[in-house]
Amino acid sequence: MPFGFFKKNKKEEEPHYDPTNIKVTDIRKGFVLDYDLKTWEVQDEYEYDWGDNNFSYEFKLVSADDVVFLSVEEDDFVECTVTRKLNFNKLDEEIEEAILSKGKPPRQIIYNGTVFYRDGEHAGYFRNIKDTSFQPFVSWEYYDDSEKQVLVIEQWGDEDFEASIGKVESESDFSNILPIEM
Repeated sequence: MPFGFFKKNKKEEEPHYDPTNIKVTDIRKGFVLDYDLKTWEVQDEYEYDWGDNNFSYEFKLVSADDVVFLSVEEDDFVECTVTRKLNFNKLDEEIEEAILSKGKPPRQIIYNGTVFYRDGEHAGYFRNIKDTSFQPFVSWEYYDDSEKQVLVIEQWGDEDFEASIGKVESESDFSNILPIEM
């Protein structure tokens, strides 16, 4: 299963939650929350289809001066990953060459002096929940030695690549979670 994504079966109705105890696993588009000394609005929600009726969700969080993407994985415990888009061209050009020639990026990537190790590869389909059509893609996630920093590479189509970088956070790093749209 891909890093930091909240795995669940496809939702058939709106999520139900205890309004007196809203958790990070309850958030959806239109919520607000506090993280990293800022208030963020959940501006978009994305759905990932991994096959076998496994779906996951990611959220675009917007503050006054920043944009991040939050994914939440709930297994034995809740793990949150916050990433920011990274210009793919800032990575070593050998990464793209490896994907095109070998079908996957190298096992290790060094970015800003940190060594990241490939941890997984996942093919799936992506859509903004506002849309009905899914787009196929492949994702590779990398972690540093501490397994607290993450680097993600995505391939969309034959030669369209994206990257993001971020960190693994605790559920307790998110607070004051409230729905603002009903």
